[in-house]
Amino acid sequence: MNWDSFSTWWWPFLFILLAGALPTYLFRVMGVLVGGRVREDSEALVLVRCVATALVAGVIAQLILYPNGELANSPLWLRAGSAVAGFAAFLITGKRLLVGVLVAEILLVIGLLTL
Repeated sequence: MNWDSFSTWWWPFLFILLAGALPTYLFRVMGVLVGGRVREDSEALVLVRCVATALVAGVIAQLILYPNGELANSPLWLRAGSAVAGFAAFLITGKRLLVGVLVAEILLVIGLLTL
């Protein structure tokens, strides 16, 4: 079963629902059911936090080192410098995530517009 299995107009929508939405909602429901019973300092939750942090770090590294689209037209020093400046702003402002993201994005956009 793949995207091209049926030629009807509704098949792509059903495929997206079956392959994308249902697995996501299944894990969300499991998280709601189990989440209230897990202690915040349990080893399982620490492992989940570590894996989630590693996934986010991997996505950020991929965007910096192997970008797609318009970001691929920017030099590596601009992408890395924006990320470092955003992280520094995050730390300086007392770990305020929004400030770090905004600083990195503003620097990246300014850099893209001036190049």
